[in-house]
Amino acid sequence: MLESWPAPPMRGFALIAVCALLSAPPAVAGERSETAGAAIYRLGVLPSGAQLVGERNPGLHRVGRDAACVNCHRRSGLGMREGRQIIPPIAGRYLFYPRARPGDDLDLPFVETMRADRDPYTEATLARAIRDGVAADGRPLGVLMPRFEMDDAAMADLVAYLRTLAPKAVPGVKNSVLNFATIFTPDSPPAARKGVLDVLQQFFADKNNHTRAESPRLRSSRRLGFMVNRHWELHVWQLEGQPETWEEQLRAKLAAEPVFAVISGLGGKTWAPVHRFCETEALPCLFPEVDLPVDSESDFDDVYFSKGVLLEAGLIARELQAQDAKTQARRVVQVFRADDVGADAAKALAASLDTAQDATEIQIVDRSLAGAGSKQDFRGALRDTQAGDVLVLWLRPADIAALGPLPDGVSRVYMSGRMGGLEQAPLPVAWRSVTHMAYPFDLPDRRRAQVDYPLGWFRIRHIPVVALQAQSDAYLACIILSDTINHMSDTFQRDYLVERVGEGLEHRILTGYYPRLALAAGQAFASKGGYLVRFAENTGTHVIADGDWMVP
Repeated sequence: MLESWPAPPMRGFALIAVCALLSAPPAVAGERSETAGAAIYRLGVLPSGAQLVGERNPGLHRVGRDAACVNCHRRSGLGMREGRQIIPPIAGRYLFYPRARPGDDLDLPFVETMRADRDPYTEATLARAIRDGVAADGRPLGVLMPRFEMDDAAMADLVAYLRTLAPKAVPGVKNSVLNFATIFTPDSPPAARKGVLDVLQQFFADKNNHTRAESPRLRSSRRLGFMVNRHWELHVWQLEGQPETWEEQLRAKLAAEPVFAVISGLGGKTWAPVHRFCETEALPCLFPEVDLPVDSESDFDDVYFSKGVLLEAGLIARELQAQDAKTQARRVVQVFRADDVGADAAKALAASLDTAQDATEIQIVDRSLAGAGSKQDFRGALRDTQAGDVLVLWLRPADIAALGPLPDGVSRVYMSGRMGGLEQAPLPVAWRSVTHMAYPFDLPDRRRAQVDYPLGWFRIRHIPVVALQAQSDAYLACIILSDTINHMSDTFQRDYLVERVGEGLEHRILTGYYPRLALAAGQAFASKGGYLVRFAENTGTHVIADGDWMVP
């Protein structure tokens, strides 16, 4: 047992989960031990309510969540590799497995950090390892493995929980088939929906063209070609009706078509019901294409490329806060439609400015559009703008094209690039010289080589490019999933899938629209920053960055 120390806390349970783990009375003693053990393992909370204490060297200790086992051994209990450090699996099936010689036929799902050539633990020697740092064979464990203070009852609870972490049968995983779903909300753009689905279906078809029949079992405990044996099946879950009905629809679809994970997909004005469903069902949802993801540090199963418009709000807030006294905005006027994601972005920007500044320094004025988006509507929304006002536009291309004249006295405008169409935004000429766009992607010239690869793939397979960024993201999501599945070998566990996605992400070279992707423990957004850009000319699509890549 070897742990890196310290590690950032994992996304696991929020405060409400702590209460549920510690106060909900299970039906039987065994369940009670497992629940108490889960609180120790994931949260660093002992059955008494006290915090777990771990010490590596005299005077160097961690308490509570920072000392929890999950930080190093992960939620799945299957360990990880971090640099040169190898974190072995501590799921009970691996801990108590009898010693095996190299070449023996093991009845264990393969994990690359497993060690079969060591003495098995007993409950007594495992307790000694946790408390005193002594391995099953009596040798000291590595210096990175902390020593924990824990009484016999708490130790029994933790061991009971470790036994539950053994890999088990997972819905959607069959001997010859891996089942995946992709989800489309009814308000997602139809053209982009078809474009994303074209990419997903073609990728799955290509993948299955290289699947071969199962090979004989080897003495190495795995089957030859396990990485290519399984057929990939894609289930398309098209939602209907109002958002409040989506979770019920998804439960019915999952019951009828059990899947291992959700890949890509497309959302419109909200994704929150889908996010909640995946968290409730512990169903990994990997890289859906959404403007407004759910930002929750307590969740685990939903992973996104970017925070979308919430990231853009952070970029604009940082820029406004960086202004000196002479150029500091006194009033920020935000224009958005109440029924679109711009309303949420406007709230996020206002909250960021409120938190960072004296509330009296910057006045926030919200103007919600309710009409058809005519020039008259915009004149009404901007009727009382003053010299020195800063405008922030959370608008779609149709509204941007209808902006009309630039209000008198306005010398600075910010807009959402993601909502407005990035460099293709139909911004009127009068607005272009004073407008700065939040740009949560790599710059067009820099990403050209990275996007060229999926473009070639689309062209060879005759896939029409109708929404390049969404289709490029869908292709990248599939590539990441394929690479991750290959490295998982035959150990198909949902928690392990999410963990392995995070481990391999920052080593990717081709990242599509993003300069770099990384997911540390506790993070749900792989791309963390963006640029503010301006148009280089009155017409055309060339944009120039105002400064360096920023992480708000």
